[in-house]
Amino acid sequence: RPIQEESIGAIVKGEDALAILPTGGGKSICFQVPALMKEGTCLVISPLIALMMDQVERLNKLDISAKAIHTGLSHNEIEDILYACEANELKFLYVSPERLKSDAFLESIQDLPISLLAVDEAHCISQWGYDFRPAYLSIAAIKEYLPNVPTIALTASATAMVKNDIVEKLQLNNPKIFFGSFQRENLSYQVAEVHDKINFLIELLKQHQGSSIVYCKSRK
Repeated sequence: RPIQEESIGAIVKGEDALAILPTGGGKSICFQVPALMKEGTCLVISPLIALMMDQVERLNKLDISAKAIHTGLSHNEIEDILYACEANELKFLYVSPERLKSDAFLESIQDLPISLLAVDEAHCISQWGYDFRPAYLSIAAIKEYLPNVPTIALTASATAMVKNDIVEKLQLNNPKIFFGSFQRENLSYQVAEVHDKINFLIELLKQHQGSSIVYCKSRK
């Protein structure tokens, strides 16, 4: 898909990159393919356990070794994952940004064969983004433990201000920046000014078979 090949090429060359692609645009391919081409493990920063587990499950179904460290695991389970990573048995290790504040994890990361740092939902690092996550600000600090490891930041939403924030706060080194089109061929948009919203909505729903989602300004 658009932008994927360019992003992969930059990472393979060892460059930092920022890929801004719409939801469903295939952002994960942008770091998964170069990670598979490199020796070592790709460290992926992801904000939600559900997102982590979804990608881990998909990778494992493809016989690609991936694990996620999250709050639902015991200390021994986390140790086992880190040992497997240290033994070069993992291609992908998913962690939350909060994990980067753990002294134990920071000690471990120096022994891990990290070949690529991928920051998913990178807009979370910006106060101008729609979902600011303060823990994202600690990502740049771990880069001192990962010298010469390229970083790719990925997001589906970034204004010019958010884009600049991502580059600055992740300390991306002269990054290649890739914008994908936000045109979604399978979606259409229509705006209607109406006097009777309820009846208009009823008529609209009658015209479209299947399920619908209606967003309202308030619960009332």
